[in-house]
Amino acid sequence: MTPPPTAPADRPVDLAVSHAPNPAAGYADAMGVAQQLADLVRPAFTDPTPGVPQVDVVDVGANPIDGDPPYRQLLDAGLCRVTGFEPQSAALAELRRQAGPLERYLPYAVGDGDQHTLHLCATSGFASLLEPDAQQLDLLVDFPELARVTGRERVDTQRLDDIEEISEVDYLKIDIQGGELSVLRAGRQKLSRAVAIHTEVGFHRLYHDQPTFADVDLELRDQGFVPHQFVSTRTWPMVPVTWGDPLQQAARQLVEADILYVRDPVQLDRLDVGQLARLTLVADVIYGSFGLALRCVQELIARGVVDQAAEHRYRALAAMRLGA
Repeated sequence: MTPPPTAPADRPVDLAVSHAPNPAAGYADAMGVAQQLADLVRPAFTDPTPGVPQVDVVDVGANPIDGDPPYRQLLDAGLCRVTGFEPQSAALAELRRQAGPLERYLPYAVGDGDQHTLHLCATSGFASLLEPDAQQLDLLVDFPELARVTGRERVDTQRLDDIEEISEVDYLKIDIQGGELSVLRAGRQKLSRAVAIHTEVGFHRLYHDQPTFADVDLELRDQGFVPHQFVSTRTWPMVPVTWGDPLQQAARQLVEADILYVRDPVQLDRLDVGQLARLTLVADVIYGSFGLALRCVQELIARGVVDQAAEHRYRALAAMRLGA
């Protein structure tokens, strides 16, 4: 997500609107519940040893400007390992400074494998391999300055399929300002066993030749993923309305959203037991999508991987966090 400007003290900062709030994240013993869930599906893992991270997370565009990543709780519980990519040197240095033992961050610009120009902008969250589109930016308050190009660097991009440091991708989080489609197209082999993808999609083109939601959606559906939930959306005031204008809350343009894509919930029989277990962890711990997690548990029961009581135990874990 592109970051908002600093708002005057008498007005709130304009944040993205969150959807489907995660009841798993706000629970007092969230990490303890995550561990209980991992124990419930542990028989499905190739290495069921307690303490072994089970989900391989890849984060393309890991710039920490938006705070904690969506998978933070899974990482804190020791249930995943993270490989992140960030070509901006300052952002990369901060990621490495904060990194724990299950995290590594690499300086690659991930893309189609060709050489491109990285456009550095006044606000680092706007940096992109695409050129900002001045005409489109002019529609939105502050965007021309936020996306003002301050430098250009020639960079060699790496195809996701060719990155030797990655052997598995279970969950991909990607936010690279219009470059998402090129990564997805050049990562089909690595993504063939992934169970979930959290991607930013654009509705208003901020960059020249920027793919939109329609392009990304078609690609991911072709790879066997379906949209599961909007994680957040961002609208923005349109010029000539400004932040102090009483009309600004009702003068909005839809700009972008974060969407969670998952393997088709009506075709879970196509997943192996390890994929089902990892999708259970991602759906529940990261997104609080208890219905999807329950379907995965039921499929594991049907295959005889976990016992019949697993559904009751999972329902109790979910209901506890809902206060039911």
